[in-house]
Amino acid sequence: MIAATQLRSGMAILHEGNLCRVLSVHHITPGNWRGMVQTKLRNLKTGNSFEYRFRSEDRVEKADLEEHEMDFLYAAGDDYHFMNTTTYEQVAITRDDLGDAVHYLVPNTKVMVEFYEHRPVGVELPVTVDLRVVETAPGMKGATASNSGKPAMLETGLQVTVPQFIDVGELVRVDTAEGKYLERAK
Repeated sequence: MIAATQLRSGMAILHEGNLCRVLSVHHITPGNWRGMVQTKLRNLKTGNSFEYRFRSEDRVEKADLEEHEMDFLYAAGDDYHFMNTTTYEQVAITRDDLGDAVHYLVPNTKVMVEFYEHRPVGVELPVTVDLRVVETAPGMKGATASNSGKPAMLETGLQVTVPQFIDVGELVRVDTAEGKYLERAK
């Protein structure tokens, strides 16, 4: 059991007997009232999303998930296929179960796949991933030292703001927690 104030996006919890993924967390402290934790949860069995407000002093049961290191192989329709690096067993996870993680998956990416009662329910991504820029505006001349950015579309469909000197075809390193450009990748 953990305090409701320790909830973070991406966690799996047991809420009212159902396995749920925490999609977003906002800690609210309204004036002289007691603090609250406003969450958006997704029931992993039904796929339904809903909002729930915990009191700050509430305790939440964190789900006991089994994790296995797996390689992302390929996507086919709405299914994303992974292979266990030790047993070579393959599993498919739907786009809905993966959520925003699909924007960071390229073939041969190593991820930790989370299982609940022998069923894959999600992935834990690496801290950063290297993605190729497939579409961006040309850079402005002389803007190498400025802090202005421009939008860029990456190979997975993720859109990030990059510096002016980044061109199409370059590899960039992206933070998977915030979805932000960090640096050029070597």
